[in-house]
Amino acid sequence: MAVAPLVVTIGDPNGIGIEIISKAWMQRDLNNLPVFFLLGNVKTIEHYLKSTGIAVPFLEIASPADAANVFSKALPVLSLEGSNSVAEEIILSIRRGTEYCLSGEASALVTNPIQKKRLYDTGFSFPGHTEYLASLTGVTDQAVMMLACRELKVIPATIHVPLNKVPALLSADLLTHVISTAHRDLNYRFGIANPRIVVAGLNPHAGEDGSIGTEEVDIISPAIKNLQQSGMDVKGPFPADSLFHKAARGKYDAAICMYHDQALISIKTIDFDGGVNITLGLPIIRTSPDHGTAEDIHGKGIANPTSLIEAMKIAAEIASIAND
Repeated sequence: MAVAPLVVTIGDPNGIGIEIISKAWMQRDLNNLPVFFLLGNVKTIEHYLKSTGIAVPFLEIASPADAANVFSKALPVLSLEGSNSVAEEIILSIRRGTEYCLSGEASALVTNPIQKKRLYDTGFSFPGHTEYLASLTGVTDQAVMMLACRELKVIPATIHVPLNKVPALLSADLLTHVISTAHRDLNYRFGIANPRIVVAGLNPHAGEDGSIGTEEVDIISPAIKNLQQSGMDVKGPFPADSLFHKAARGKYDAAICMYHDQALISIKTIDFDGGVNITLGLPIIRTSPDHGTAEDIHGKGIANPTSLIEAMKIAAEIASIAND
C-alpha cells in the first residue's frame, strides 16, 4: 500500500514558511524527502513567490492523493478556500491538515511557524499549535512538546509561561503525565523498547536537598519514585547544568526539563538549525521547525530550510515506525 504524503501547513504568510517549503521541495532529491504537499491559498503562494523572485514551479492538486503524481515536477499545493484574512488562512490550514491526518489521507502534519499575536488579535483562544491540535484531535489531557535533533531529545514540563509562574505550575500530577506521555511515545512513535528518561531539577544544583529550593524534594523526586515503581526507567532530578554535555547525553533517550528555556537552550546550542518540534500525546503525527516566523527576513530569500527538512524527515520516520 502506498504511503500517504506529508501535509505541510502554510504557516504565517508574513514569515518565511512559503520560502522554506519551496527550498525544501527544490532540495527534495538531495535530502531524500518523502512526497509532501503544501496546504494554503494559491493566490497567497503565487503572490509571495512573485514578490520575492523564488523560481519554484507549483501545481494545484484536488486531493492529497494527487500529490504523488506531480511531486517530481512541481510543488503540490492543495488550495484553501473560505479564508478572508491571514489569520483565518493560518487557522484553516492547521485544521484542514489535521483532518487529512485523522482521515489517513496524510501520514503526518508538518506545521510552518505562526505569529501567535496575529491570531490572538482575532480571538484565537489557544496558546499555540500544541494546544490547538489537542483540541482538534479530541485530546483532553495536556499535549506534550518535545524538541529533538539527532543528538538530543528534550521535553519541557511547562511551556509558554512566565518564569515566575513555573514553580506554582509544577506538580507531581503534571510531571507524571508529561513523563508517562514521553515514555509511551518514545516507545510507540520512535520504537525505543524501554526508554531511558532523565529529569532535570528546577533549582541550581537540583536544590541541594532542599537548601536551594524545595521543589525537588516536595514535587519532582516523589513523582520520579512513583514512576520507577511502575517499571519506568526514570532517573533524577539532576542539576540541569551537567545534564546536556556529550557524555551525559549518551546515557539517556530523553530529558524532561522544568521550563521552556531550560530545554530549548540546550538543543539550540547543540543543533541550532536542525532542531525539530514534535507534539507527543496526539493521535496524529505532528512535527514543526524549531524556529519562529522570522518576519525580519521575510522575502529576502535567505531563510534556512534545514529545520523544516529535518521536521519532514522525522515525521516520515515516525510514520514508517507506526506503519510497521
